Amino acid sequence: MIRLKRFLQYLFLTIVSIISVFPIYWMAVSATNKSIDVIRGKLVFGTYFLENWKNLFTVSAVGKAMLNSFKYAIVLTILALFVCSLAGYGFEIFHDKGKDAVMSIILLAMMVPFAATMIPLFQMFSKAKLLNTTIGFILPTISTPFLIMLFRQSARSFPHDIIEAARIDGLSEMGIFLRMFFPTMRSTYAAAMTITFMNAWNSYLWPKVVMQDANSITMPMLVANLTEGYITDYGMLMLAVLLCTIPTVIIFFILQKSFAEGITGAVK
Repeated sequence: MIRLKRFLQYLFLTIVSIISVFPIYWMAVSATNKSIDVIRGKLVFGTYFLENWKNLFTVSAVGKAMLNSFKYAIVLTILALFVCSLAGYGFEIFHDKGKDAVMSIILLAMMVPFAATMIPLFQMFSKAKLLNTTIGFILPTISTPFLIMLFRQSARSFPHDIIEAARIDGLSEMGIFLRMFFPTMRSTYAAAMTITFMNAWNSYLWPKVVMQDANSITMPMLVANLTEGYITDYGMLMLAVLLCTIPTVIIFFILQKSFAEGITGAVK
């Protein structure tokens, strides 16, 4: 009975794993086949990868889009980690009822869809002349309720006795944050970095609105542009999707252990 139960568990996990990995496999296979083969549902690797590669780099500015995506995602990730961790640290270490009320309002902001605020944001950024700028890309998401909550939950496990001892020794509050809190919460920072980088890299709606210059195109925008027109080259499209996916996959696999520790630590 125990062996049968274990067999069914492994069988279930195997099926779920195959279902989860299949879209990535199909994407990689499609990138090596002709468009007609992709439409027919060919599930084996082909020999058309180099042709798709040449066509993709001929008809679109992949290098420019990749460079822009890296620039925007890296800058946004660094600033968001600093701002949100500092906010979460402050909400917990300098805790009072007023800050709890503010935190409740911040969490309520998670219920508001971005589409509801997109038009007012565009009008504000247009008047401030921040269109087609890095600041225009990162400013609306430099601080998110989820990340603030994540760092606040992690700060609850930070020993307050150490903070008091550091204050007695004359260390400033920013020094405590940078020299003591930051090194201790590495797993939380890793989890937050993974989430922020992936969201910034995959962002499409806001960059599509605020980045109106062709030189400001990002990878998700480039992929969307490949579907426009009367004829779509699905082999080339799948190759673009594959290139767009690789950076986030690498980041996640490098930080997956720290990501799990950071999320579970924040939940506790």
